[in-house]
Amino acid sequence: MSSGPGADSAPAPATHESPPAPEKHTPQKRTPEKRTPETPAASSEGTRKSSMFSSLKVRNYRLFFAGQVVSNIGTWMQRIAQDWLVLSLTGSSTAVGVTTALQFLPMLLFGLYGGVLVDRLRKRPTLLVTQSAMALTAIFLAVLTLSGHVQVWHVYVAAFAVGLATVVDNPARQTFVSELVGPGQLQNAVSLNSANFQSARLVGPAVAGLMITGVGTGYAFLANGLSFVAPLAGLLMMRSRELHVVERAPRGKGQLREGLHYVAGRPELIWTIVLAGFVSTFGFNFPVYLSAFANDVFHAGAGSYSLFNTLMAVGSLAGALLAARRGTARMRVLIAGAVAFGTMEAVAAIAPSLWLFALLMAPIGMFGMTVNVTANSSIQLTTAPAMRGRVMALYMMVFMGGAPVGAPIAGWITDAYGVRAGLAAGGAVSAAAAVAIALVLARVGNLRLSVGWNGGHPRVRFVPRERERLAAAV
Repeated sequence: MSSGPGADSAPAPATHESPPAPEKHTPQKRTPEKRTPETPAASSEGTRKSSMFSSLKVRNYRLFFAGQVVSNIGTWMQRIAQDWLVLSLTGSSTAVGVTTALQFLPMLLFGLYGGVLVDRLRKRPTLLVTQSAMALTAIFLAVLTLSGHVQVWHVYVAAFAVGLATVVDNPARQTFVSELVGPGQLQNAVSLNSANFQSARLVGPAVAGLMITGVGTGYAFLANGLSFVAPLAGLLMMRSRELHVVERAPRGKGQLREGLHYVAGRPELIWTIVLAGFVSTFGFNFPVYLSAFANDVFHAGAGSYSLFNTLMAVGSLAGALLAARRGTARMRVLIAGAVAFGTMEAVAAIAPSLWLFALLMAPIGMFGMTVNVTANSSIQLTTAPAMRGRVMALYMMVFMGGAPVGAPIAGWITDAYGVRAGLAAGGAVSAAAAVAIALVLARVGNLRLSVGWNGGHPRVRFVPRERERLAAAV
């Protein structure tokens, strides 16, 4: 994600989309530079710092973005309404947890197979089907709830159905962005998508709360179902000739295994996914930590819990918008973001007052979003288009699957040693994983750590050892 050209900027990788026509210029003799494991995630067009909303200049992406604005608000409304409905039907927090687990279970079980399908299929027709399926599910719940016939098993079935649709919808939406904007604007578009989602996270729950108390839970489901009209209309209004054509994988045997081998043979992919997995599994267990801090540490109740989540969402939104201004997504930015994220969590764990803890939620959200956006965009741009669905499905399975694995661990540490120890442990594991992966990549790329000053500011980076030996020889 760092953007400025200079001696420390690694060369852009060869992307697999159709390259632009070469410009005519006077040839200059250039010293070949050895490629390192540091991952730039942009074409030469994207190495310059872009404006914060540059990808919105693309008409097809504007339609996609506008549809997602409406749909994401509806999705957050349904999440709140769904949990409230289950709690009101059963009076059991365990039942709420079962509903959430059923919604994420299909991604854990079938996520990789969904990636195989996405690589074979055209993205726009696929999204029309998956978005329609999720709309019908929401309307199904609305009808049952408004008619007074809803039972908890209906909600379980609906949650599992949404999870099944997400298995294909998630990697299809992630990879369709590259067809909308091309490689040069992908970093910006991915960041704006994250900002879109975080904005909806601020608006959706508030609207859901007003709607539930004012007219009832069923109308929140109905509003979500109708919200899918916006993305569906946007998909239908897009101009096919303006899409960036990418290679699709032909139907064949062994494609799932082929995708795993593809990732295993590329350190820039496998280590990015591993780091994202560590951060999501051990660092993103905020439902466990924040509720315990609100009730058990500061004894402040539900209001403070809501404040913590709101400030974290604000920080995440700021992190996504800042990421949108960067032209590239580099491995060093991912590692630095993960180290900062883990460090801030450890600092928050020892915060003596509620207000200091609350203020730390904003930078934690910002650095967490930096990890998310950088990993997402770098994986997409360093993956061949015909493999992108499978690789993104693996990434999303690891990233989203971290919560069901990490939450029980976080809960056990919190119960046994206290919530401060739990949050500190999560931050320490995230930061340690980032440092360990940085050292591994430095060893693989024959790099060394360089600490110095640039324009009065400290600069920490990895540089090739060959450059030192060449300078000494000269």
